[in-house]
Amino acid sequence: MRTFIGLLFFIFFTNFSVFCQDKFIKNHDFFIQLSGVILSSDSLQQLPYVSVLNKSTNRGMISDFYGFFSLVVHPNDTLYFKSSGFKLSSFIVPDTLKQNRYSIIHMLQHDVLELPVVNVYPWPSVEDFARAFISMKPYDDALRRAQEQLSGKSLAFIAATIENDASMTYSWQRNQNYSKLYSMGQIPANNLLNPYSWSKFLNDWKSGKLKRE
Repeated sequence: MRTFIGLLFFIFFTNFSVFCQDKFIKNHDFFIQLSGVILSSDSLQQLPYVSVLNKSTNRGMISDFYGFFSLVVHPNDTLYFKSSGFKLSSFIVPDTLKQNRYSIIHMLQHDVLELPVVNVYPWPSVEDFARAFISMKPYDDALRRAQEQLSGKSLAFIAATIENDASMTYSWQRNQNYSKLYSMGQIPANNLLNPYSWSKFLNDWKSGKLKRE
């Protein structure tokens, strides 16, 4: 009796293993071109550069800037989708597909991480706070500081340290273009040989306009 029951179990498991093996081979002989777009679940915005990993083959890819991806899979393959700031998501390729092409729209949820409240103080210790409080200028309010920053001396110092602004650069470039158009097709004008420029230079020199202040 025991021998008969053991024989039945042996036949059952043998047939079952053969069935599973045939199904496995059949599934892995059937290739599917899986394509899709990865979106955010709350805003429906396309997610760029999402890592797509096929767990069954340990191969993967990265979606493009528009969240599009495409790779070759088999039925029952498990895909993992991972992106920074989003939860890990998975997708199992259906085993009932009849065509070799399949398209999906996959959603990823935001991974919200709550951090404890941190109070930031401008002084590292109570002693530093007391020292800063004693040396504080009580009448140096925001209005007074703004007036000092907008004074003529401060603005002149700032203007001397920065380069030309956009309007000055545009004016210089426009004058250069006008000079090129004026002398197009001929030799550019050279003020070194211009008698009017020499006359103006000598008159300014005699009148003292070229003296340093």
